[in-house]
Amino acid sequence: MAKTMEPQELIDSAVVDPDGNKLGKVGNVYLADATHQPEWITVKTGLFGTKESFVPLSGAHTDRDGVHVQVDKDSVSDAPRIDADGHLSPEESTQLYRHYGLPVPRTSPDGRMPAGQGRTGDGRTGETGRAGERQQAKGRAGRDAKDSMTRSEERLNVGTEQVETGHVRLRKYVVTEEQQVTVPVRHEEVRIEREPITEAAGGEVEIGEAEQDLVLHAEKPVVRKETVPVERVRLRAESVTEEETVSGKVRKEQFEITDDNGKRRR
Repeated sequence: MAKTMEPQELIDSAVVDPDGNKLGKVGNVYLADATHQPEWITVKTGLFGTKESFVPLSGAHTDRDGVHVQVDKDSVSDAPRIDADGHLSPEESTQLYRHYGLPVPRTSPDGRMPAGQGRTGDGRTGETGRAGERQQAKGRAGRDAKDSMTRSEERLNVGTEQVETGHVRLRKYVVTEEQQVTVPVRHEEVRIEREPITEAAGGEVEIGEAEQDLVLHAEKPVVRKETVPVERVRLRAESVTEEETVSGKVRKEQFEITDDNGKRRR
């Protein structure tokens, strides 16, 4: 490489092959353990950059239009599909070196490859040592899991749901009933009134027959019916809260220790 490349300068840069074809954008930068310098980059390819291919930075240089690498587009497309999970194993590194026709770095006496790569995806320097620490931590967690048991138990998760319990219908119908009402009524009766005459009315009075008519009146009950509104009725649902106890069987695990004498302890 013409100059030292900084990971911060490479992230999201365009990647160009020797023929001027744009391969995609830099997704992650992998550093060599021995030099802590960028050794591999992943290029986002495919629709919407959903795939990442490893591309070597050997002989690459940066320019205003991006990172110019020494491998062509077809080689990148045919590169082994390796998950960009933060670290390249010696086997994965060897597979990539051989695909691109690059010399495979020698292995150290303990069998590890000094050119193993650690990733930086946010512009910060990433080291394989940190990835190794994470792997060791995972290993310790795995051993701890083997040396221990997890006790689990079931719990009741009680909630409520609204269900239909029935229908209520309001219907109006007609009934006939007998009613009795007392009404005061008046009627006329005949009464004879007598008034004595003390003095002669003047002239002579003839004796003979005479008649007088009087019309009598009486009231009688008259029934008329009319329809009047008396009340308005409607249906309305009212929410009532009450306590209800539910029960259910749950299982739980317990520990039991048995010694050489067959004694058990919980």
